[in-house]
Amino acid sequence: LCQVVGEYGMANFRNKGQSNGKDYCIFFNSQWARLPQHLNKASRLQIYDLTLSVLCSSSEVPEGGFPNRIPMVMRGNCTFYEKVRLAQLNGAKGLLIISKDRLTPPAGNKTQYEKIDIPVALLSYTDMLDISKGREVAMYAPSEPVLDYNMVIIFLMAVGTVAIGGYWAGSKDIKKRYMKHKRDDSTEKQEEETVDVTPIMISVFVVMCCSMLVLLYFFYDHLVYIIIGIFCLASSVGLYSCLWPFVRRLPFGKCRIPENNLPYCHKRPQVRMLLLSAFCIGVSVIWGVFRNEDQWAWVLQDALGIAFCLYMLKTIRLPTFKACTMLLVTLFVYDIFFVFITPLFTKSGESIMVEVAAGPSDSSTHEKLPMVLKVPRLNSSPLALCDRPFSLLGFGDILVPGLLVAYCHRFDILMQSSRFYFLACTIGYGIGLLITFVALALMQMGQPALLYLVPCTLLSSLVVALWRKELPLFWTGSGFVLLRLLLSYLLLNVQPYLYGDTQRAWAPEFFCKNIELELDKCRSK
Repeated sequence: LCQVVGEYGMANFRNKGQSNGKDYCIFFNSQWARLPQHLNKASRLQIYDLTLSVLCSSSEVPEGGFPNRIPMVMRGNCTFYEKVRLAQLNGAKGLLIISKDRLTPPAGNKTQYEKIDIPVALLSYTDMLDISKGREVAMYAPSEPVLDYNMVIIFLMAVGTVAIGGYWAGSKDIKKRYMKHKRDDSTEKQEEETVDVTPIMISVFVVMCCSMLVLLYFFYDHLVYIIIGIFCLASSVGLYSCLWPFVRRLPFGKCRIPENNLPYCHKRPQVRMLLLSAFCIGVSVIWGVFRNEDQWAWVLQDALGIAFCLYMLKTIRLPTFKACTMLLVTLFVYDIFFVFITPLFTKSGESIMVEVAAGPSDSSTHEKLPMVLKVPRLNSSPLALCDRPFSLLGFGDILVPGLLVAYCHRFDILMQSSRFYFLACTIGYGIGLLITFVALALMQMGQPALLYLVPCTLLSSLVVALWRKELPLFWTGSGFVLLRLLLSYLLLNVQPYLYGDTQRAWAPEFFCKNIELELDKCRSK
């Protein structure tokens, strides 16, 4: 298979005799010919406007050819090689191909690359309309910084979400075990249900991830709007879940709506709950309508994405370190396969994961999947004109390690270990993310972040468990069984005494007997 390498560059156009020009984004393939990095080292040549032609046959070549000029021709009807070969044979020093579609790499094969020594690049049709006739052009490819400052923002958002989500999920889970709220006000005080993940659920989840990714690769334009709709719905629920603990502390808006038969309103929720719901839905709808506004829509997407991740970390619970390891290792292999192995099978040579995350180059909708945190590049560069101004981090790279962080915090509270596990796992996540950024800079290609995050988080947690000699309890989560027994004893034995009902109190011998049985199970494991 031919692996196509596409690079962004700049074409500086100016009228003959003028000192200043205007830059336009181009997409070129350095395997035809390389471009200089600096404008002052680029040759400035006269444009030959041949945009009424596609330059696929010698009959379309004007008399005299293109001596020391760069022809502009339309895309289509023949291969890139046929166009550039005709241009080179007739004296051209480069070729600009005008594309009405999305810019893609001007591809060829190894033999064709060896026969061509002039640069060939694609320029968008809208940019061509802005260029007046008789202009000169100089093509160059400015270098970009190895790392952009936006990596700092992505790092803080990702680590902050994992830390806050893990801490919140762990505290919420333990608090629910200690307290039983009365259900007389189910609308206001109803606790959110958590879902314990089983090995079967993990297997089904991974199969669904693989299937969905492949379906998106082949039917992206049809499925992308479904994913956008799901994101709008789920993120609004997540935003409500994150804001409600703060809104419920406000002293106003506690009055209830009148009795009615409306769906979801028949329990007469508080006015502030309805206002918060309307606000969350409104934020989600605003993002959905203006999602392609690159100037500011990314802020809403990141806010909704963080709220969604926090909600998922609160809702999904891994009951054992064994389940954590199974999930993380399985998705570790999944990430590596779809980033590093799938380029061997795709026609474009791009990985399925990167192609889907960034949006296929041949997509007719030009939509992007919203399941990522995105931050625009902050370093000043001429290439900011091109269609790649964002750095991305997928939600999976936050949620998957975040579930382990939440488990570590629950275990910390249980063992009263001063949050050793939680801190170690969070620090391990931060180190793994930094390694991901370094690999991204060195390899200059999309990285499977779980390749670095999974070992760092699993090993950091494992080291603490070995150091504290708690690996059997940490691995099986058996300590949570003991905690449930303790809470049952407290609720069923101590509480009756508080209300003067000593006949309902359990004997301590019963509790101790069950503790010994559970300890025997732990020792046998």
